[in-house]
Amino acid sequence: MADVLKSLNLLEVLKESMDTNKLSDVKDAIEDLLISRINVGVVGDRCQEKTTFLNSLRGLGVGDQGAAVHPSTVAPEEVAGYPDPKHTDFRLWDLPPIQNTSPFDPESYMDKYKFARYNAVFMAFTDSLQVNSVKVFLEARSLQNKTVYFVLLVSDKVKTLEEKRKAGLEVLTAQGVAVPKVYVVNPSCLEKLDFPGLLEDVCLDLPEIRAHALLLALPTLTQTLVTQKKEAFKALVWAAASLSGGISTLPVPFVASMVDSSVGVRILSKAQLSLCLDNESVDRLARSRGIDPARLKALRTCTLSLEVSKGEVKKRLAAAEKEVSTVSSRLVQMAMPRQACSASKSFAAMLQALNAALDDMAADAAKIVEVVQQEGR
Repeated sequence: MADVLKSLNLLEVLKESMDTNKLSDVKDAIEDLLISRINVGVVGDRCQEKTTFLNSLRGLGVGDQGAAVHPSTVAPEEVAGYPDPKHTDFRLWDLPPIQNTSPFDPESYMDKYKFARYNAVFMAFTDSLQVNSVKVFLEARSLQNKTVYFVLLVSDKVKTLEEKRKAGLEVLTAQGVAVPKVYVVNPSCLEKLDFPGLLEDVCLDLPEIRAHALLLALPTLTQTLVTQKKEAFKALVWAAASLSGGISTLPVPFVASMVDSSVGVRILSKAQLSLCLDNESVDRLARSRGIDPARLKALRTCTLSLEVSKGEVKKRLAAAEKEVSTVSSRLVQMAMPRQACSASKSFAAMLQALNAALDDMAADAAKIVEVVQQEGR
C-alpha cells in the first residue's frame, strides 16, 4: 500500500478534499485519471525507422489498422496525427524534419508546428544529428520546456550505434548543451537498448497526470512497466474507494450513485487494455514477435483478463464485503478521511476487490511479457 500511496501525490489532495466535503473534486480527479489526454510529437525525416517507431509506440505493426505507412502519404511540410486505437486520449504527431539550412530560425519552426502543444517531443535521427535540431532543443529549454529528447533510431544489426551516439553527444556539447543525452532506441523492439530509460526520464519530467496517461497508453513491454501500470491503477482504485467509503457519512445529496460497480468496470476495463490483455493486443504482439497467439492467450488465467463484465465485478465486490475483516483497521484509518471512518466497510470492500483483481490481471500480463522476451524473435 505504501508504494501505491507514493505513486500519485494527488492522493494527498484527494484526502484533503474528502476531509472538507469537496466530493466533486474527488470525482473530477477520478475522471482526470481515467481520461487524461497526452500529445507526443516525433520530429525527424520520414524514414522507415521513424514509421516503425510511431507504430511501436502504439503497439501496432505493418498492416495493422491505423498504422503509419512508409513511404508516407503526408505532404513533406505537413503534420500527421496518429491516434491510438485503444487509448483515444493518447495521440502521436509526426512532425516534419528540421531543415539543414543557414540561417535558421528555431522559433519560426516551433511556431509553425505549434511545438508548445506537445507534452513531450522526441527529436529522432538515424545517422547524424543536425545542428539546427539542437537549436530547436535549446530554444525549447529557454522556454522552460524540459520534455524534449534526442532519440537515435537503430536496428540490432547496426554495429556503429555507439559511434553514432558519441558523434551526437559531441554535436550537443559543441552547441552548448550542459548535460547532453542521446537515447539509442530500436524502433521495432522498444524493450531493448535505451527506451526503458528514456521512458523513465520522460515520466519524471512530465506533470504527474500526464506521466500517468503516457504509462497507461504505451504497450506493455517490460516487467517494470507491468508493475508501474498496476500501481497507477491501484492509486486510481484508492480514489474511487475513498469516494465510495465517504458518501454515506457526508451530507451531500444524490451522491450515492456516483460510485458503484460501474466505476469498477471502467477502471478494470482500462486496466485490461493498458496491460494489453485484450484479444486484439495479444494477437498483435504475437504477430510482431513470431509467436503463436494461442500460446499467449492461454497464459491469461484471470477471468477479467479475458473480459471485464459488470457481473464479474459485482461478484467480486460482494465477496469482498464478506471478508473486509481481513483488511487491517490501521490501513483503513491511514487511507480514509476522518469524517468517513465509520463508512470504512464500503471503502475496504472496493479496495480489496479491485486491488485483488489488478494483482491477478497484472500477473497474467507479466507471464505474457516473460514468454515474449524469452521466445520472441
